[in-house]
Order: sequence, then C-alpha cells, then structure tokens
Amino acid sequence: MCVPNRVLRRLGSALVAVAFLWWGSSISVVGQSAFPQRLDDYFTKVLKLSAQDRKVLLAGAPLAKSLEADPGKEVAVFGAIWIAAPIATYVAAIQDIENFEKGESFRATKKVSETARIEDFAQLVLPDDDVHDLRSCKVGDCELKLSADALARVKKEVDWTRPDAKAQLERLVRVMAVDYVNAYRQGGNSALAVYRDGSNPTFVANEFRELVSGMPELGEYLPDMRQYLLEYPRPALRPTISFIYWQEAQFGLKPTIRLNHVAIQEGTDATIVASKQLYSSHYFWTALELRALVPDPSRGKGFWFVNVNRSRSDGLSGFVGRIIRGKVREAARSGIEFALTAAKKRLEAR
Repeated sequence: MCVPNRVLRRLGSALVAVAFLWWGSSISVVGQSAFPQRLDDYFTKVLKLSAQDRKVLLAGAPLAKSLEADPGKEVAVFGAIWIAAPIATYVAAIQDIENFEKGESFRATKKVSETARIEDFAQLVLPDDDVHDLRSCKVGDCELKLSADALARVKKEVDWTRPDAKAQLERLVRVMAVDYVNAYRQGGNSALAVYRDGSNPTFVANEFRELVSGMPELGEYLPDMRQYLLEYPRPALRPTISFIYWQEAQFGLKPTIRLNHVAIQEGTDATIVASKQLYSSHYFWTALELRALVPDPSRGKGFWFVNVNRSRSDGLSGFVGRIIRGKVREAARSGIEFALTAAKKRLEAR
C-alpha cells in the first residue's frame, strides 16, 4: 500500500520519537570478561554479538543494533547497558508510571483502575486536529486508527451542529476507552481493535500474534511471559505485577493517544518487564517492548538492562515507505542508544 507523504513524514518522526522519550546520558567503565550464562547464550545464539560488541558492553557503554524484521511493516531494535543500581529501583519507578513517563514529550500519563472507570480518563482531551478529522472520518478513510463500530458511534452520537460538539466527542471517547479496557480485561487479545482507517481492515490481535511469533526472546527464553501475553487473562502463570495505563505523547508531527499493558515478572535470575501496546490513535498497529533486568554478582551491585523493542506500522510499505525505511531504522537504533545511557544516568543518580 502506498501511503501519502504527509503520513510518512509523521511516521518517520514518530518512530524516532519512540526511542527518544527518556532522559540524559552517561558512561562508566568497569572491568569484566564474561556475562551471566543465560545472557551470554542469548547474545551468542540469537543476537550473534561480535567480540567488539561484547567489548563495548563490558566497558560500560551502550550497545544498540537493528534486528531482522519484516521490512514492509516492522521496526525492531535491541539495546543493552550495565546499570549500577538495584533492580528494585527500576521496578518501583515503572510502577509509578505517572511520574516515570512525565514531562517533555509526555503530555499526560494515567494508570487505569482494575475495573476501568470514566474518572480514569478525565484528563483525556482530544487534539484539535483529531477532532477536525473525526468530523469527516469514514470506514476506510480516516486519519485516526479506529474500528468500524467506533466510527459508527461517533457519527451517530455526536451532533456536530452544536457548539459543544467537541465536549460530546470527548465524553464519547472516554466511554469507549473504558469499554475497550474492560473488554480487553475480560476477553484478552480477542477484544483488541480491528482498525478501519485504511482500505483494508487491520486485526490488531493478528498483528500482535505475528509480532510475538517472530521474537525468539519469548519463544526460547521467556515462554511464561509469551504465554501470558498471548493468553491473557487466562494464562497458567501470572506475572507478579500487572497494570494498564493510557497516555498522550507527542510523536512525530501530532500528539498520539496510547493504551499500554505492563506486565512485570520478578525472579532471582532476572526480572522481565513487558509493555504491550493495546491501542494507538496514530502510526502504530501494535508494539511490544521487552526489558530484561539481569543481575551479575561478578560485576557488582547492579544489573544488565537488555531492551528489545518491536513495532508494526502501515507507513513502511509502498514506494515512499521503501525510501524512508533505512532512515527510520537508523533513527530507532540511535534513539535506543540514547535512551539506554539516559536511563543509566537517571537510575544511578537515585
């Protein structure tokens, strides 16, 4: 599918922004000659890190690399760095998501109650461009990623002739957000949206399943987390911490509203944090960020912070999409490198 230039410009900026929504930078050097066995196995068999790559990591610097992915719709990056701070510090920070992702490009971040309530979305305010677009949105031709049912409700329940049309629309969007979260908590991936913003429907559940199937990190090393992500809310094993939050962030040329499900599995050999995108108003069909926090007593107090981020979008296909792919991937790779050193600085400062 060939995508309009304006969409591709937004996409390119957005994918760069994904990796840059963190903090400052720093590098430290600590002597060491090996990694924990399981981590070393992953570096060898899956990532095939070179001797130079390992040298970079062992010196305390960040390492970021692009991963193999479907070139027409997926961007995947890996990053890792040593952080001299307790794992518990990071786990506590991520649980306090409203402060963890606050300021700069984050316009609003809010945790959702165990049973979603309208009050959870009281801060949700639609950008003016989205309000304008929704006046003329229809199935197969819409700037926002919405289902056919959602578009039908907007058309039916918002009276655009009234002066309070924007207020009507925002009340409806908040109600639909509550319904969406509660449906997901009851039905899992089967309740995820079927986007009808383009000529063909996009089944988010299918895209997410395909994305997960291409991640050896889950299939070979984290089968419990894989099962949880695919079978929620009915997996055999559950993570120790789980929550959903929404946020509005500045991605690319316009603000984007997202819903994410965070699952944290604490363990003695590693703590795993998975952030699963449930919805995005622009740019992305689905996304998954995996963070492994791996202790290494031989190196001292702290942990290896290993990050794998995969996202799928309709903006990498078509003629223009082929042109920008390389730039988008390089921006994502350099962005995650920046994010790693920034996270190191923030956590070690605590």
